[in-house]
Parts: sequence; C-alpha cells; structure tokens
Amino acid sequence: MLKEFKEFALKGNMLDMAVGIVIGAAFGAIVSSLVADVIMPPIGLLLGKVDFSNLFVVLKEGGAAGPYASLAAAKQAGAVTLNLGVFINTLISFLIIALTIFLVIRQVNKLRRTPEAPAAAPTTKECPYCYSSIPIKAVRCAFCTSDLKTA
Repeated sequence: MLKEFKEFALKGNMLDMAVGIVIGAAFGAIVSSLVADVIMPPIGLLLGKVDFSNLFVVLKEGGAAGPYASLAAAKQAGAVTLNLGVFINTLISFLIIALTIFLVIRQVNKLRRTPEAPAAAPTTKECPYCYSSIPIKAVRCAFCTSDLKTA
C-alpha cells in the first residue's frame, strides 16, 4: 500500500496540482492585499473618506455600549456585526481572481487548439449533362459518354 501511495504522490499530475495550489494561495494573498491596500483606499477616499475594512452595521451591542470606532472595537466589545466592508473587499478579490483565471484559461485554450487544415482540393466534378460525379481530370463522362471538352 505504501508503494502505491508513493507512486500516486510522485505522478506528474499530483505534483502539478500541489504547485498550482501553492501558487494559487500566494496569488490569492497578493490579490487580497491589492484590494485592501491599493484599490479600496482611493475608492474610500473618493466616497468621503470611508474605510471599507471598517464598514459595518451593529446588529446587537456587546458588553460595552456603542458607537464603536472600528470593527475590531465592536468585536472586542462582543457586539454582533454585519461586516459589509469585509464582504465588499472579499467580493472584489474574488472578481479579480475569477477574471484572471478566466484570462489564463482562455489563453491556454487558444494555445491548445490545433489549427484547422486547409480544405482539400476537390477530386471530382459533376457532369453537366447527366449530373454524375466524375474525376476532375476526366474529358469524357463515364456514365453518359458525353464529351466534356465542349461543355
């Protein structure tokens, strides 16, 4: 059983998958940072100095009464919150990752497509008298014996 597991684990597909998962996790972290640290601050600034990571609605106050200055303060007080800003950041991260994966898969599919072979030259033609299919180089129809030079 150990031998079979070793054979399975060392197959190319398994190693490719492991590398893909590690790179995907790293890419996810980069995109999360891009959204939280690069994209959302200017958008928040344009919308009136809104910090999306601290955009939340208090559903039930915690031990210490609100208002809470940040999401972390609300969590520390034990308040039940609806974390809209975190959701928006996660949604934008997902959209960026989905778009990137779509573009990569689209390019891979383009590379995998085999070019279509040009259409083969016709090898037969139709007799203008009896409409039978005859070889393209024929000068007389094999079916109606018509002379095709005059046609």
